[in-house]
Amino acid sequence: MRRTTVESEPRGPIEARLVGWRIRPFTFGLFGALGVLVALLIGSLVDKLATVLVYIGIALFLALGLDPVVRAIERRLPRPAAVAIVVAGVLLAFAGIVLAIVPVLVQQVTNLIDNGPQMVSDVMASDWYRQLSAQFGSSFEDAAGQALSFLQDPANLTQIGGGIVAVGAGIAGGVTGMTIVLILTLYFMASLRGMKRLAARFVPAYQRARFTEVLEEISSAVGRYVIGQASLALINGVLSLIVLSIIGAPMPALLALIAFIGSLIPLVGTLSASIVNSLICLIASPVTALIAFGYYLVYMQIEAYVLSPRIMSKAVAVPGAIVVIAAVAGGALGGVLGALVAIPVAASIIIIVQKVIFPSQDAKRLPPAKV
Repeated sequence: MRRTTVESEPRGPIEARLVGWRIRPFTFGLFGALGVLVALLIGSLVDKLATVLVYIGIALFLALGLDPVVRAIERRLPRPAAVAIVVAGVLLAFAGIVLAIVPVLVQQVTNLIDNGPQMVSDVMASDWYRQLSAQFGSSFEDAAGQALSFLQDPANLTQIGGGIVAVGAGIAGGVTGMTIVLILTLYFMASLRGMKRLAARFVPAYQRARFTEVLEEISSAVGRYVIGQASLALINGVLSLIVLSIIGAPMPALLALIAFIGSLIPLVGTLSASIVNSLICLIASPVTALIAFGYYLVYMQIEAYVLSPRIMSKAVAVPGAIVVIAAVAGGALGGVLGALVAIPVAASIIIIVQKVIFPSQDAKRLPPAKV
């Protein structure tokens, strides 16, 4: 009688592979656990370096924004000289803003703190306050009385002082961050071409020309957008300073700074800053606040239909619906910074789609061959 033998291993390569997976479950689980630990470690490092990464992103964004200015000067001077001129201009502008605004802000905030109780008393003695109190009851009087008693109570001065110290520490941290961003911007601006060449080295040689072309278009779009948005913000800040000073608004330098920063944020920035400035103008009088609100209504129409089309027409060609979606999504993901970079990111994606994805799809004339 012939004895049949049972083979201990399967014959096919697929079956052998399956057996290999069955006999090594511990190894598979160990490598999986190590992969999870590495992912957690990378996430922890990114979380700890979030501030540094934000600084790098802002500096790169600003360097791309200043690059068109460097290129314009480079037509007549060598690039090192053009970079030096732009660097000097940025430093002078930064120093000028600090020297022009900071002393005024300190003086006006000090005056506001010193005159706070008197301002509350003047508001309570005004005719419009009496009319509102007569119409709506004693709620306004109670609120004003509580505000006045809080400002006049010496025990609350310690809390106010602690808050001022915290605000001062925050301002010091902000100045440090601005200094780091400024230094990184200068380095990135000086070595931007080298960075682009280095990025092209990661692409295969037969695709570098196309990659370089797309990269140049993206950097130009970002640069034009930064210059256009900064120009709109500067116009709003200067006009706000002039108009608010004429109508006697409180702290016009601070309000102009708010208008400038607000205009840097697309879509909702100008409107939000206008509402905030108009409400602050209530400290002076309702008439001043009404005049400020009317000015901002007129300015927003001029910006939307005259200034923005002329300045931003060559900046980024992004459809209006995508602008709204990008700004809202960027604000939800990254706050103010996300809203700032959302539109140039959307423009970059559109350029990639038009220059890379669409030509690749148009070149596919035949269906793929069946294996």
